[in-house]
Amino acid sequence: MNTTVRRARDVGELFIGAIVGALVAFIGLKVIATVDWPSFNSSNVTRALTTVGQVVAVAALVLVVLLNRYRSGRSSTGWLTSLISTIATAGLVTVTLGMPLGATKLYLFGLSVDQEFRTEYLTRMTSSPRLADMTYLDLPPYYPAGWFWWGGRYAGLEGLPGWEAYKPWAILSMAAAAAVGILLWNRMLGATRGIPIALAVTVITLMFASPEPYAAVLVLLGVPMLITMLYALRGRSRATEGPVGGLRSGTSWAAVLASGAFLGLSATFYTLYTGLFALTAVLMACYLIVQAWFGAANKSVPDATVSGRRRSVIGAIIARLASIAVISGLIALLVWAPYLWSRVRSEPASGGTAEHYLPERGAILPLPFFHLTLVGLLSLVGLIWILLRFRERTVALALGVAVVTIYLFCLLSMLLTAGGTTLLSFRLDPILNATLAAAGVLALADLSRWAVGRFGDVRFAIGAVATVAAMAVAQDVPGFLSTEITTAYTDTDGYGARADQRPPGAESYYPEIHRLIREQTKRPATDNVVLTADYGFLSIYPYWGFQGLTSHYANPLAEFDKRAKTIERWADSTSPDELIEKLDRSPWTPPDVFLFRYAADGYTLRLAEDVYPNDPNVKRYTVTFDPAAFADPRFVVTEVGPFVVVVRR
Repeated sequence: MNTTVRRARDVGELFIGAIVGALVAFIGLKVIATVDWPSFNSSNVTRALTTVGQVVAVAALVLVVLLNRYRSGRSSTGWLTSLISTIATAGLVTVTLGMPLGATKLYLFGLSVDQEFRTEYLTRMTSSPRLADMTYLDLPPYYPAGWFWWGGRYAGLEGLPGWEAYKPWAILSMAAAAAVGILLWNRMLGATRGIPIALAVTVITLMFASPEPYAAVLVLLGVPMLITMLYALRGRSRATEGPVGGLRSGTSWAAVLASGAFLGLSATFYTLYTGLFALTAVLMACYLIVQAWFGAANKSVPDATVSGRRRSVIGAIIARLASIAVISGLIALLVWAPYLWSRVRSEPASGGTAEHYLPERGAILPLPFFHLTLVGLLSLVGLIWILLRFRERTVALALGVAVVTIYLFCLLSMLLTAGGTTLLSFRLDPILNATLAAAGVLALADLSRWAVGRFGDVRFAIGAVATVAAMAVAQDVPGFLSTEITTAYTDTDGYGARADQRPPGAESYYPEIHRLIREQTKRPATDNVVLTADYGFLSIYPYWGFQGLTSHYANPLAEFDKRAKTIERWADSTSPDELIEKLDRSPWTPPDVFLFRYAADGYTLRLAEDVYPNDPNVKRYTVTFDPAAFADPRFVVTEVGPFVVVVRR
């Protein structure tokens, strides 16, 4: 089989693996939804069934490892291995998240905290495939729309509102990514090592990254792709041989294309992780350049020959890096072009403070290998293995450079606090944990070979202990995410109900408010701009918002700070004429719907102000409108529960 056909087959296998993984999650969630489960926060039934499902998935993966170990030839190439490992891994993701969330329509963290604006984004992308900001009318998206855009297409196919599609789409996309991840590991390292590594990376990702599903997708794909990136930059050689020159003969263009495609995909999903992966590629190239410089030194060879070799190899490395950058950049433009074009045209931008957040985790270096847990132990042996093997193993060097990059990124983020900003480095913890876990599994594989040579055939004992340890960590995931899961049951969903069957919050009035606005404006939600501080309303329905949740989630082009001042000036109005005049003078499309909270002194909005470097970084303040400013036939005022809905005719 020639190289082109083999590469095409590999790509086809990954594509089919993603489809199989998604189908497993789709079917699994449908099956779970057929039963009326008790809520997670009041019963242990779903926790027990989650454990059973995890045991089945892990047992299937162990079976595949055993089948590959005891058959002749190199493992990980059989279709049966690929099929079972794909189904089992996707099933593990589905049961670990889908079963604890089986009785709620909401995902981890419900409609609270960051999940509120993420759900709003998916609702926006569900309403239309056109790239648009999640909140503001007529603005291109600032946050990468890739994951949300595909989620919107999924919601359309399922006929679900965006908020309700969030949970299944999050689980489905992670299951598909986990399926592709295990195929990548099997392809590069063989099933006997690839499956245990994929299992460790998947469980760690579910534990630390699943509340941010698009980040989890990149962790599942990104850790194995580190090896591909290093090979793409080094060329067709082994780790002990160092980098090679020759753009045509010495370069694996398939690896270059794959690396560029992954970085491009990452750029359409998550800017922060893309920056980390790109910096990792640059540091890999720097390491290879230094290695090539010293590797070419030879006193028995003329200086001109040595210089020629250095130029050839270093030039090839730089060209490969540039090729990856071009490929990824072209893909990234699919979602970034509208925003970049607006900035190039010098459209006004201010008030965006996405980097203004420094929790305690962001002020210290993450050191998971010193935690007294199974994950900490695995990270410790992984770190030691990287330090011992990075000169001779491609995978060790790739994982090692990633670890170094993460710590440099953290230090740079801390340094930038002196300049009034950060790089949000604390969000890199899932990648660090998953990378060290992958190295830890490889370390245990080396230790097991040593143990066999020292104590005889103890592979069964080692495998049994490793399997039990994997189950111990996997079954702890729902407990680790208990706060996130519980919030999904205690928050009020888009239908005005709580999944734990307790009385819903004020959000239960949202459906009635939506009906009133539709009746009074005679327009669909996407044709209305709403001024409100109840941003959950914008997460449920695709109204445009005049102002965002906080400046940290706001599009810089929206001029959050100036809009806040404008709202305060509107609140000073004492008559309808004064208010309407101010609304009409607004440099932005003014709201035609106001959703207030009722208070004794008027109609209130609880807005947010950035107070970084304080932690918490947001200060809430109340703006009160005089009801007299709306006492005019040009406004329709309706009280709904604790809310006041004002529609401008």
